Amino acid sequence: MDSHLNTMVKHLENRKHPILHWSLLIIGWLSVILGVLGIFLPILPTTPFLLLAAACFARTSEKFYQWLITHPKLGTYIAAYIDGKGLPFKAKCYTSALMIGMMSLSAYLVKPPVWVMIAMALIALGVTCYLFRLPTLELTDADDKNSYDKNA
Repeated sequence: MDSHLNTMVKHLENRKHPILHWSLLIIGWLSVILGVLGIFLPILPTTPFLLLAAACFARTSEKFYQWLITHPKLGTYIAAYIDGKGLPFKAKCYTSALMIGMMSLSAYLVKPPVWVMIAMALIALGVTCYLFRLPTLELTDADDKNSYDKNA
């Protein structure tokens, strides 16, 4: 994992697209903020925002990437996901339910064309299938009590 990250970072140190670099960095920090807010607000999922932040930081800043994945609270699921250990079952359920709920609410309020509703349903189905095909991370009782997976 580290050699892959170092290769990506070295490649991007010679960046020819500063707008892309700064855009990813801003999206990464916005994702961290939303992920942290998700710890306290049950309407926001934490894990997907932190995974997005990790992906953005991996392409822009090794310092921020290392900070995020080694953070004692925020890095728990990110590191497990990157290492291929998966996500906790609770995080999978919460993320899927919230995504389906928000897409349903959007479809109800906006009333888009039928083809858009079908596309949204297919996206939700695809993401849900992807999440549940990931390995399930087994948390110990201590991990479960000390983590924020209730807001995954």
